[in-house]
Amino acid sequence: MTDKPTIGQLVRDGERSISFEFMPPRDAAGAEQLWSAIRDLEPYQPTFVSVTYGAGGSTRDTTVQITGRIARETSMRAMGHLTCVGHTREELVAIVESYRAAGVRNIMALRGDPKDGPSAPWTSTPGGLTYASELVELVHGLGGFSIGVAAFPEGHPAAESREQDAQVLAAKAAAGADFAVTQLFFRPADYFDLVERVRAAGSDIPILPGIMPITNLGSVRRMADLSGAEVPASVLARFDGLTEPADVRREGVRLATELCQDLLAGGAPGLHFYTLNRSRATLEIFEALKITA
Repeated sequence: MTDKPTIGQLVRDGERSISFEFMPPRDAAGAEQLWSAIRDLEPYQPTFVSVTYGAGGSTRDTTVQITGRIARETSMRAMGHLTCVGHTREELVAIVESYRAAGVRNIMALRGDPKDGPSAPWTSTPGGLTYASELVELVHGLGGFSIGVAAFPEGHPAAESREQDAQVLAAKAAAGADFAVTQLFFRPADYFDLVERVRAAGSDIPILPGIMPITNLGSVRRMADLSGAEVPASVLARFDGLTEPADVRREGVRLATELCQDLLAGGAPGLHFYTLNRSRATLEIFEALKITA
């Protein structure tokens, strides 16, 4: 371990946190787009950037490679994702150690979704783990990592209730998680209600709101469905009569900017942007919020 503050310490104790999420590219053109976005956003000195992990470990090696490259070749703290899906405990330990060898000291520990989606029945891998809290405990026990976890403003689709979902997040914090990042959502009240439930469950874990600007309405609706989130009727109404992609995109950026303003005004410790490997919408939101490089 170095003496540098962890992501958890920065989110808890620092000023407003800004962070970005990227996805492993599928081809050379995607890789060029990814690194273009990284170059565009690096000057904003994010608290961290994360790289997602494909279902069932489908992008495992690429995720580790890209996260390691970000750690080595940029000034940014890199965080790699890790899920329980499709892995034994021994395989998970090996992946954590591959992150360590790549110079990555930050892991987003997730249970992960079944291949049929988050609402499908969960079946653990023989010799593997069942809960995200178990993965947090495993990574924490190996030492030397700052650990992030997922949070669900509208409750996880498989949770018995929003209160029970908050207890799950509190359990992940007790197992060693330093901070949480929410799934996409569109109503500030959903975020603040989540924070209130988690505090009532006895945890003070910092919770970063996850922001996904609507630049393509159909794509965002599909992502919301996959994550169990709702695109509220009041949000959809903002796009009524908009047929030109540029107009839809403009309104989506305006909506995301308003959401960010409300969240920061209400005391959120920062903003985490789901970039989809593009920088333009995020940069436009920064301009509106007067966030400068």
